[in-house]
Amino acid sequence: MNILAIGDLVGEIGLNKLVEEIEKIKKEYEIDFTIVNGENVAEGMGITKKAFDKIIKCGANAVTMGNHTWGKKEIFTFIDDPKLIRPANYPEGVPGNGYGIYEIKGKKIAVMNLIGRTEIGVLSENPFIKADKILQEIEGKADIIIVDFHAEATAEKIAMGYHLDGRATAIFGTHTHVQTADEKILEKGTAYITDIGMTGPKKSVIGMDVGASLKRFITTLPEKYKIAQGETMLNRMCI
Repeated sequence: MNILAIGDLVGEIGLNKLVEEIEKIKKEYEIDFTIVNGENVAEGMGITKKAFDKIIKCGANAVTMGNHTWGKKEIFTFIDDPKLIRPANYPEGVPGNGYGIYEIKGKKIAVMNLIGRTEIGVLSENPFIKADKILQEIEGKADIIIVDFHAEATAEKIAMGYHLDGRATAIFGTHTHVQTADEKILEKGTAYITDIGMTGPKKSVIGMDVGASLKRFITTLPEKYKIAQGETMLNRMCI
């Protein structure tokens, strides 16, 4: 079973890159199942029904989210779609699914989405405890367990890797938009990488226009971010 995880789509430019590249990648690596992080696909913040449908139509089996899950209010019209996975450790009672189980080629694949609590500014439950609860819920129901941990702090992501080592098939980080070079198989067999990066404009500050980003950092004035244009890249992980 070959699984593809694609890093945060940034804006329409990132979505177009996905559409352009996904079939070629799936064919090259004989991919059976694809996960795409879509929390930045709608103007850099959130997801729309149109974008979600396009991601699924081009070959994704599951779409994970993150701190911008509620960035576009129309998400509430399709939040219960079984292929859309929002962070499982949002407060109790929040609509949507924190994980999904999908059957492909006779194998059941569980996809779990968690959000970090360190320096990310989102009110959420403890992701470590929530992961434990979900693993208890799905025990015996999944052959493969994949976790998208959407978090800012590398230490928190690394800690989650060790916490779930031997209990999840693979853990990949999203959110920082910069792919790390620490992919490894942990001691108990879990595949791990701190961040798989983004899919969006190459010449940018994590997807945003360089000029606008520099103005914010240099002047501290609230310059509005805008998505950069130009050459694009697609960051991914194959399991």
